[in-house]
Amino acid sequence: MRRTPFAVTVSAAALSMGALLGGAGHANAQTELRIGSSIQGVLDGQDSVGGDNDSGEYRYDAYRIRGRAGQRLEAVMRSEAFDSYLEVFAPGSDESFASDDDGLGEGVNSRLRFVVPSDGEYTLRARTLSGLEGGGYSLALTERPPAPRAPRPTAISMGRELSGELTDRDPEADNEEGSYDAYVFRARQGDRFAISLKAEDFDPFVRVGRMERGSFVRLAENDDSPSGGLDSYLIFTAPSSGEFVIHAQALGGEGRGDYTVGLSEAPAPLPAAPINFGASIDGRLGSETGVNESGVRADAYRFTGAAGQRIDATMNSDAFDAYLELFDASGQSLDQDDDGGVEGTNSRIIFTLPAAGEYTLQARALSGNGDGAYTFALGEAVPPPAATPLAIGETLRGEISAKGPQDEEGRGMVEYRFSGTEGNRVQIIMRSGDFDTYLQVGHADASFEALGQDDDGLGEGTDSRLNFILPKTGDYIVRATPLSSGSEGLFSIELLDKGPQPQPGSILVGATARGTLADTDAIAEDGALFDAYAVRVTEGEKLEVTMTSNDFDAYLDIGRESDGNWNSVASDDDSLSDTHAKVEWTVEDTGTYVIRARSFASGSTGAYALTVSRKP
Repeated sequence: MRRTPFAVTVSAAALSMGALLGGAGHANAQTELRIGSSIQGVLDGQDSVGGDNDSGEYRYDAYRIRGRAGQRLEAVMRSEAFDSYLEVFAPGSDESFASDDDGLGEGVNSRLRFVVPSDGEYTLRARTLSGLEGGGYSLALTERPPAPRAPRPTAISMGRELSGELTDRDPEADNEEGSYDAYVFRARQGDRFAISLKAEDFDPFVRVGRMERGSFVRLAENDDSPSGGLDSYLIFTAPSSGEFVIHAQALGGEGRGDYTVGLSEAPAPLPAAPINFGASIDGRLGSETGVNESGVRADAYRFTGAAGQRIDATMNSDAFDAYLELFDASGQSLDQDDDGGVEGTNSRIIFTLPAAGEYTLQARALSGNGDGAYTFALGEAVPPPAATPLAIGETLRGEISAKGPQDEEGRGMVEYRFSGTEGNRVQIIMRSGDFDTYLQVGHADASFEALGQDDDGLGEGTDSRLNFILPKTGDYIVRATPLSSGSEGLFSIELLDKGPQPQPGSILVGATARGTLADTDAIAEDGALFDAYAVRVTEGEKLEVTMTSNDFDAYLDIGRESDGNWNSVASDDDSLSDTHAKVEWTVEDTGTYVIRARSFASGSTGAYALTVSRKP
């Protein structure tokens, strides 16, 4: 970083590192999204990448929202470029407590309605449903009026089928889309019930739970039917004796019309056949096959595994789209897969067992009742060799081979190990002429969890450059893989130490600073380079901050550090022009803020001008 002496003076205050958000892929600076506001955003190759077993990899922006306990909020995300998806996280959690895909009823646009559990700050993710393509989007956050008072649930007994109607006058469930009708029944611990919800006017969605302190606590839910149609069917086993409540709803929350809800005795539990590692079974799904808790035909296989053991389960079928799901001894789902197999619609699960004990794999069709033959096999995944030491400043060459170890996505991988100091910046570069490279870094724990990742950050086609701030002193693992499974070939990997984050300079209101982004500058949570300027401002001041550059796409981010977290209060990409940034800012609190003069894309460098001025 270079700054011209006449424009900048050096501050003694240090800019601390941005902390990682909970969970893999959360390393993303958060812009505050206030209730009643809306923003325009873009998801592209420089945004954070997340991933889960249902959607695969996806891109996302993270926003910080503040709410009060019981406040009813609605977030709306629209995009013409991709299928949008919204989810909200409680502080410190990497599991969303509410999410939405197409709830707006406008094709692929999202509307997420939720009730704030307690006073505090929450993270709202605006993301693609799946895939890394991205594009432009709009996002708005509003407060909703109080919900209608919930009436006493209607009693339903075994063997009964009742008729009802969803209307605009029905109550709305906390953190569950749309209106609902409620039905109550009594059960003894271990009783099994089949709950059905049928409708012609909307896509029905059934939930079952119990009331605790006036709130509905969900225990099970299902949208699908064994017939493969829109009706819902759910098998429920009472975990204890007492009253249970059924919610009859429309999928997505917008449906209205007549329906019937039924409660009947469930079929016998799905039996699980024993299977040993190395075994292969020729099976068939048909009319004689048992059904799982969703009422769908499935075969179950049980096995005993050891803590840390990596299993490799496959299901191949030419008759239907295969689907595998792994459960622990308590019935908790651990992993699932649709098309992870070698060809088309075949399934494959590679998973590291968390503890010694008995596990169950269910083999079924992706949707509806599968009908036809399949082959199921259980083996042990090739254990990864000890990670290769990677020294600072060293460049190593490696090879991805189809016969080598694979990650949980079925991609060939090579692991490297290095040690580092808390707060230091490292840069990892991976190049290959044979495949599209992908880098991940995480703690050297027994179970690998990515803290940072990069696909094309080097800006040279499909090569990767991962900039990462070490959250603590210790050992780290770098995973070098292709972006997609099935690729193999040669690659090189290099590790560079960029030292601690540079201290911020300072800028006065009414001044212009001219600087240069360089490879040695500070690294933002998303891997972009930035220069930091401290500015002292007063409550109510109206300021205009501009950043121009002919070398890169300028991006402004204004905020404060709090407990190691970067809290953004204002940001902008292209408001001044296509590649120049402008923030019009009304200061809320007197104090010192930090202006990050940065690039929109990771790794971009070059000269810029930053100006802070008062608005009339």
